Amino acid sequence: MSTLLLAEQVLNGLQLGIMLFLMAAGLTLVFGVMGLINLAHGSLYMIGAFAAAAVAGATGSFLLALMAALAAAAAAGALVEMLVIRRLYDRDHLDQVLATFALILIFSEGTRWVFGSFPLYLNIPDYLAGPITLPGGIQYPLYRLTLIGIGLVIALGLFLLISRTRLGIQIRAGENDREMIAALGVDISKLYTIVFALGAALAGLAGALVGAIQSVQVGMGEPVLILAFVVIVIGGIGSIKGALVGAILVGLTDTLGGLLLPALFAQFMEASAAQGMGSALASMLIYILMAVVLVVRPTGLYGARA
Repeated sequence: MSTLLLAEQVLNGLQLGIMLFLMAAGLTLVFGVMGLINLAHGSLYMIGAFAAAAVAGATGSFLLALMAALAAAAAAGALVEMLVIRRLYDRDHLDQVLATFALILIFSEGTRWVFGSFPLYLNIPDYLAGPITLPGGIQYPLYRLTLIGIGLVIALGLFLLISRTRLGIQIRAGENDREMIAALGVDISKLYTIVFALGAALAGLAGALVGAIQSVQVGMGEPVLILAFVVIVIGGIGSIKGALVGAILVGLTDTLGGLLLPALFAQFMEASAAQGMGSALASMLIYILMAVVLVVRPTGLYGARA
């Protein structure tokens, strides 16, 4: 195995982790502040991807497509919070799961009704197309490298938002004692809508960015949602730092596992059998990682201890 291939896979794992962070950050904010299990978060990822593909196809502008993804996902999130989610805060988690699962079906069928069953495609803009040469002679796609940079900038922005702004103070206070901040005059309903819309916008942006490197289709958000839940369990619920670290760990584990395990098994068995066994075990690695973290620290790497 060459060093260049290994370095390329490390970058691929980092890019996957950054995209998972955009999903997991919104999910951990919603769960940490509201205590809400939102299975429909993956549908907001899908809405962002479809909005971006539609606007890019109509205007030819990738930047307008990203803005449309942010706006569409945030608007959908705010609307869902006000019409549906607001009635679930004081309900049992099972009621939240059932209601948000129903939202998945509604969004999926609604998207299929508007855009059809065939996948859409979002082209990478010309100024981000092609490879770039990194130190060591590594040829890596400029677009994927841009995704890593965008994700890190957003992570920094979220950290500053949570730690340095008045809204961030209210969000952190809402995680600890929502009744107290409501008694102090904070409009808790407005705060919840803002947090939900922010999480939805992050999911929509992730969908739009990933939509340029894979097809945009109905149901594309659910597999990513599962990985996002794994991320917040590993990182710790309510922690942006934990979401970032957990997402990078999951991305690297998934990518490097798929590369290294088949090569390891190839030393002891035929190449075809090694590829099958290695790939099967690689898909399990992230869940093994989650189990190990929960054994060592049940609240996650950066979750508050009980």
